[in-house]
Amino acid sequence: MSDSVSAELSGFDGAGDILQAWRQGMAPEPLLLVSEWADRHRKLGSRGSAEPGDWRTSRTPYLKDIMDALSPAHPARRIVFMKGAQVGGTECGNNWIGYVIHHAPGPMMAVQPTTELAKRFSDQRIDTLIEETPVLKERVAPARSRDSGNRQLSKEFLGGVLVMTGANSAVGLRSMSARWLFLDEIDAYPGDVEEEGDPVALVEARARTFGWRRKAFLVSTPKIAGMSRIEREYEATDQRRFFLPCPHCGTMQALKFERLRWEKGDPRTVHYECEACDGHIGEQHKTAMLDAGEWRATAVAEDPYAIGFHLSALYSPVGWYSWEQAARDWDAAQGNDRELKTFKNTVLGETWQETGDAPDWQRLYDRRETWTPGTVPAGCLLLTAGVDVQRDRLEVSVWGWGRDRQSWLADHRILPGNPFEAQLWDDLRAMLGETWEHESRHRLPLSLAAIDSGDGMTTAEVYLFVRGTGGRAIAIKGQDGLRAAVGLPSPTEVKRGGLRLGGLKVWPVGSSFLKGETYGWLKLERPTEESGDPFPAGFIHLPMHAAGEEYCRQITAEQLVARAGRNGFRKLEWVKTRERNEALDCRLYARAAAVALGVESWTDDRWEKLADALSLPPPETSPTPPHASSSVGTRPRGWIAPRGGWLR
Repeated sequence: MSDSVSAELSGFDGAGDILQAWRQGMAPEPLLLVSEWADRHRKLGSRGSAEPGDWRTSRTPYLKDIMDALSPAHPARRIVFMKGAQVGGTECGNNWIGYVIHHAPGPMMAVQPTTELAKRFSDQRIDTLIEETPVLKERVAPARSRDSGNRQLSKEFLGGVLVMTGANSAVGLRSMSARWLFLDEIDAYPGDVEEEGDPVALVEARARTFGWRRKAFLVSTPKIAGMSRIEREYEATDQRRFFLPCPHCGTMQALKFERLRWEKGDPRTVHYECEACDGHIGEQHKTAMLDAGEWRATAVAEDPYAIGFHLSALYSPVGWYSWEQAARDWDAAQGNDRELKTFKNTVLGETWQETGDAPDWQRLYDRRETWTPGTVPAGCLLLTAGVDVQRDRLEVSVWGWGRDRQSWLADHRILPGNPFEAQLWDDLRAMLGETWEHESRHRLPLSLAAIDSGDGMTTAEVYLFVRGTGGRAIAIKGQDGLRAAVGLPSPTEVKRGGLRLGGLKVWPVGSSFLKGETYGWLKLERPTEESGDPFPAGFIHLPMHAAGEEYCRQITAEQLVARAGRNGFRKLEWVKTRERNEALDCRLYARAAAVALGVESWTDDRWEKLADALSLPPPETSPTPPHASSSVGTRPRGWIAPRGGWLR
């Protein structure tokens, strides 16, 4: 303001107040760090937080340096955060978004693995962030206002815009230039988005025009070694780890799961053992240790403007994820590769090493068990079938399922014939109508059959057969990228001779997922008779009468190998080590049928009811051949049918 204007204002009453207000309005905002902004402005509501109220960085001291590195004044341009669950990583990114909207406006892009997840992120995280934080609510108009600029995947504010998109959308990734980039859960991004390249590279290309003023925040729980983006990004940084002082000797150390100690079978005795003095550190010391902790670089970064942070769930504040719970989860995961992988990824924040080694067929052959052909042991409470379609035959495996995911091979048959002729499907229909004698003398029917429809030549034939079974069979199709046993079924039209014969649902099956699960279970050791130990969870029982040498070779006929992929990433692929692998495929399909029935969510009580029903005396009936196509099974009293009318 010029001296003449100041002098002129000074002649009016209240001119001093006006002058002071004008000077305050023209003064620049105080230089805040992201953590300071969060402590000053961020509010947490009961809808989205277990601890509603003011945000307190002191609750998670390890997040302070990460958030502050996201501040414009910090020299870092790429901040990498490889983490476990339950450490507050997502809220760290949300605080940065709030800071940008309020204090450093500019174009910002937040990327989730898929567009659907981006919509959920917007609805559950960003809308809540804005609604519960008053300074943000003032700057983003309500979505109900006309032309407010507040849409599901974009939030406009004075001086900037937040755009949210999925890494599976090439259009969304190149929709705008952005100064600020928040890339969340990057290990779940596709390797190549719509044949346009790596999504991370596509996103970062949108920030190049901002030069040294840009920032990218890459966050993820890691997945598989050699394929993990977050691991590769972290290893290119200075690899910082959070060091805590021992309450006994003061030695600074990064927490390692290997130094958690507890008495076998009693996680309540868990404690941390200092690497210097071997002193016992209880969880009650954790709060003080976190307050005194500090980040230390453990490597020299390839890029001086890239910094990286690694944090496991062992650092979770008291009241979130405890060391006792970590010990319980570790004990529960033993013998199950899938659960061990989850533990390593989500608790330790480390990658899982996929060995891909097929079990030794000879070991499986030697460990086979003996029970009467045409029968199933007492632990088997449910039967499903997997059907593999070949050009000159059908191969069918019948598998029994019980508690703790244990399974028993009840039968494996080859039905010769032409899949384009009705006779072969009549033979299959007859087999699916058979029953198998339980050790209790009850007879078990098949609850569900899963038939592979992935062969384009015979797909219509499979669809027509499934359509005529009245729900006793489902059509499935392998989907390697599916990270689950089965996905949601999708409606499919059945066409024959130009006529539409009505639709059915095709179930996607995670082939790679199921192969890894099956091989993990096949590698489990059979307990010795002398030990008296129970069979481990997931154990696969193979009988001598149905699993010969050829069968054991077929069920171990694939290997997981790493091959060079696009954009410098390795790609893991299952490849056959021998020509015949039908036994493995049939096993996977039968397992998919069991999962489609919902057995993964069955409680102990439901399994107990099935076992109780089989413990009752069988009904008085005339003897029935175990594999007569005309046989009709009798449902034991109290039997629970997962699919109405199919368990008889």
